[in-house]
Amino acid sequence: MDTQQALSSFTRTVGPNGGRAAQSRSAPSRTVLIVGAGFCGTAVAIHLLRLRHPQPLRVVLVERAAAGGGAAYARRDSSYLLNVPAGRMSASCADPLEFLRYARRRLPHASGADFLPRELYGEYLESTLRGAQLTAAPHVRLERVRGEVIALEKEHRAATLRAWLGHGEQLLAHSVVLACGNPAPAPLPGSEQLRDARYVADPWQGPVRFRAGESVLVAGTGLTMADVVLAGQEAAGGLATVQAISRHGLLPAPQDELRPHYETPSLDAMAAAPVSVRRLVREVRRRAAQLESRGGDWRAVITAVRTVAPALWQGLPTAERRRFLRHVSSYWDVHRHRLPPRTCAALAELRGTGGLRVHAGRILALQPAGRKVLVTWRARGGQRTTTVIVDRVVNCTGPGYDVRRSAERLVRSLLAQGIAAADPLGLGIATGEFGALIDAGGRLAPNLYYVGPMLRPGHWETTAVAELRVHAERLACHLAMPRHSAAGATASGLALS
Repeated sequence: MDTQQALSSFTRTVGPNGGRAAQSRSAPSRTVLIVGAGFCGTAVAIHLLRLRHPQPLRVVLVERAAAGGGAAYARRDSSYLLNVPAGRMSASCADPLEFLRYARRRLPHASGADFLPRELYGEYLESTLRGAQLTAAPHVRLERVRGEVIALEKEHRAATLRAWLGHGEQLLAHSVVLACGNPAPAPLPGSEQLRDARYVADPWQGPVRFRAGESVLVAGTGLTMADVVLAGQEAAGGLATVQAISRHGLLPAPQDELRPHYETPSLDAMAAAPVSVRRLVREVRRRAAQLESRGGDWRAVITAVRTVAPALWQGLPTAERRRFLRHVSSYWDVHRHRLPPRTCAALAELRGTGGLRVHAGRILALQPAGRKVLVTWRARGGQRTTTVIVDRVVNCTGPGYDVRRSAERLVRSLLAQGIAAADPLGLGIATGEFGALIDAGGRLAPNLYYVGPMLRPGHWETTAVAELRVHAERLACHLAMPRHSAAGATASGLALS
């Protein structure tokens, strides 16, 4: 049986461990396999289903969880809020108010300036995917598979890929889209000694409830810390003792109100010229001060930088990128990744009552201390170390983008085979235009793509819906092209047009 026949019928295959695998799901004339059903994977599937296709298409969406939307938008005991107003959260570039219209079915008085529950956004993604499935052309169909892809391999002498699932099943596809979402945080020093509830390695994998009287140390002071601390203190009735430590001890700035006439200055001229990190920081500060002197808002300048971030980033030499990561990225993050005003107010109240203390420093080691944890850390700028004993440590340091240290079986397999290559600065994986993977030899994969936050090496700003929906739509359009290929793509990580 040749590859095309195998893709058109159900077959029996042998699993990677040599045993008999489950019956292989296969495809009609063309299959696109999407690994991951978070925002990016769901968005690519939605757009593929909405587009016109000249030939039969089967979209296979592999999801770990029972419901779509990913960990960020799952239903939780505490109602985590979106960090962006509803008017900016549509999954569609062409319909900016799609999410707001959906939200108003449940919350009739919701406005574009409201910060709505994350789980509502997950329901919106699921509903939009179902709608796209129902209205898709008869020869375009969606299949959803529950499981975890643990390895990919190229079919011998065929332009197809074989995906191995953790339970032994195999899937053949003509194109594969990796949309695995945010990687887990990098482990804290000494955390391997703590394999119980005293250490929470990834707070997004389950609810984190504090107990009254419990002492908690949170590593990180960003957006995840805010969600975890507020939800945890709510569960503890505000009676937990919480300390948070990050390298600079900076908390995210508050979001602004969504304005009908939102002023966004242009930075196109600066993006077109060679720029150093020093010059860029100086120019952004100047523009922000100038705008505020006229009664404007500094956040508009941050928005302007986001629009040209790919061009700015690609124009920086490697040495300048390293300088940015060492000296500027933490300050950029707290101004770029902001919190709803209500969340900021709640954190300020906790700090005022002693329910949250924030430190600037570095965690050096975690050690078991009976039923507790001994934490050794050093304050920023200091030489002496400090120790504190707590009941629990929660790792809120954010995604660990350095794939060379990844514990994900799929990522490790791709790197080991040379199918994927790590970014030397530890920002993600190497990709070209449309997110085509670049292998260890510098070649573009003709049928393997990535979409998600680990596009940072080529674009920097790839963590928010506003940027990711553009990448998802462009990739879907590329995959929908007749006889599409990556032949016209480049390995330079071109900026979005």
